Amino acid sequence: MRILVSAASRHGSTAEIATALGAALRDRGALVDVVEPHDVGDVTDYDAVVLGSAVYRGRWLRPAREFVDAHVAELRRRPVFLFSSGPIADQDWPVNNPYDVFNVRHRTGAREHRMFAGKLDPEALSVGERMHVRMSGGRAGDFRDWDAVGGWAGTIVEAVSDREAASDSEAVSGREVVSDDDTVSPTGASDDARTGEQGR
Repeated sequence: MRILVSAASRHGSTAEIATALGAALRDRGALVDVVEPHDVGDVTDYDAVVLGSAVYRGRWLRPAREFVDAHVAELRRRPVFLFSSGPIADQDWPVNNPYDVFNVRHRTGAREHRMFAGKLDPEALSVGERMHVRMSGGRAGDFRDWDAVGGWAGTIVEAVSDREAASDSEAVSGREVVSDDDTVSPTGASDDARTGEQGR
């Protein structure tokens, strides 16, 4: 099983989540490439795609959205899993719920979307970003849950394995049927975490 993990990151925190997820997927037997969205030329060699983005002012970053635009037809032909990362407020709720994820999930036919807590370092933010975080109540600190990221890797591998097993079964049971006239007829397509990275 070969899986692509790609994430748009502004300040590096979401990229680190993508790297950790890739490592966890490898630990579970998958062949994994972790590539930034703008460096992906093609997705046809992958059995599944995991796409993520930091959330900034309620939206995914442009590279992740452009990735979807460029590859949407192929994404719909394979399992897709989405994740977002953003800062959290005092009540441990995400500061930014990505309102465009519904559209991304609809366009790609994604299996699910996960929201992960991110890392917020005010010193790494621009003046405008710091103002936005202050107004939205985001907390400074590193709130990334590496166990949650690793656990999701297991869910992804299991889902892709089940799909491959079903495809193999269909291929075996419905190869081809030859009729009397010698023509050949082939036989045989949750947001869990309440946590979230300020536009990484």
